[in-house]
Amino acid sequence: MRQRTISPARLTLAGIFFTLALTGCLSPITLNRAVTTYDEAITDAISKQLLINIARAHRHQPIHFTGVSNIAATFDFRVSAGATPALTGEASRGLMPIFGGSVAENPTISIVPIEGEEFTKRLLTPFQETKFLLLLRQRYDIDLLLRLMTQELRVTENGQEVAYRNTPADRKGYEMFRHVVTHLSAIQDQNQLHAEPLVYNRTWTIPANSVTAEGFQALQKEYLVAYNQKDNTYTLRKQVLGRTLITNYDPATLSPDERARLIDETEEGHLNDVAFDIRTGHVGGEYPIKGEFRLRSFNTILNFLGRSLGEDPEYHVDKDPRTPEVRENPVHTMEIVLSDSAPSGADLSIQSHGKHYAVNTTGPLARWNREAFQMLYLLFQMTVSEIPRVGVPSITIAK
Repeated sequence: MRQRTISPARLTLAGIFFTLALTGCLSPITLNRAVTTYDEAITDAISKQLLINIARAHRHQPIHFTGVSNIAATFDFRVSAGATPALTGEASRGLMPIFGGSVAENPTISIVPIEGEEFTKRLLTPFQETKFLLLLRQRYDIDLLLRLMTQELRVTENGQEVAYRNTPADRKGYEMFRHVVTHLSAIQDQNQLHAEPLVYNRTWTIPANSVTAEGFQALQKEYLVAYNQKDNTYTLRKQVLGRTLITNYDPATLSPDERARLIDETEEGHLNDVAFDIRTGHVGGEYPIKGEFRLRSFNTILNFLGRSLGEDPEYHVDKDPRTPEVRENPVHTMEIVLSDSAPSGADLSIQSHGKHYAVNTTGPLARWNREAFQMLYLLFQMTVSEIPRVGVPSITIAK
């Protein structure tokens, strides 16, 4: 019986095809693993930086962040194929294929310290109303948002503007702030809290003879123009969009004059002010109050959380007697556990100055604390500017 042998060239070619097919399957698997791994590593690094900076604030040390500006991961796929004589027996007259493949990963990670003007813009600039409202529309608890982001509550009493600070050391201010925040939360719990921009249609009447053809074209770009043949005039109408107002009623139900007055009032506020107006005759109307919340910077948020671990701890504040029942009224905006050893059951912990810091994710308030930390993470991502990718000094790590 004649034995057929396969030429080395054919075996080598078959091995190459097989190895290429194998590496072709490995490529997407390797890419998926790399993307997921880097994503988890960056998220974990930012989360730990947040905790470390709370620990620094607790110890009255400088706040500092370092951002990952770029990751360039290079994958080197190598294949090899060949043939060799069999070692023993009749098969030694034939050839055995040899083929293989390897994958090498060579990531380059650029790390940029947040400092100088970048530090000022990202960490020292107070949050604007638009960022607060963006989170509120994601159905986050308004009391958690306000307790984390607000520097002070400002209301008018007896013709004078009075500020109530969100600082436990200012006992009167802190308790007033907590009363108002808990009241808004109770209204939100009943799905009766509105956060809508004020809209008003303003009109002007001008003589038709005073408008040239060029002027008429310019007016049409800005206004809705209607000609009144009876008195030979033009009526100009323009929709004015005011600031957003948090209310316990639908602002669209107000009269045009009332909406115009509210627009004028809210326009006087700062960009980091969030206005609210709670009126009688609606849910929560037993405690009518009107004012603004002044938002703080991310740096101030970290200092607030750090000081709450020692010199300025938060404490329980009962709701105002006029406030409806509220679902949650935790003592801490975000409870952080300090211990001598690594806490068990914590989602995330860091060690600093011989102590372990961890967000308390056990017990009945685990959900509240997790959402508070998630919100802190989102706020850090929402700070005003991006990490530069080129043209700045950076630390490059090559594995």
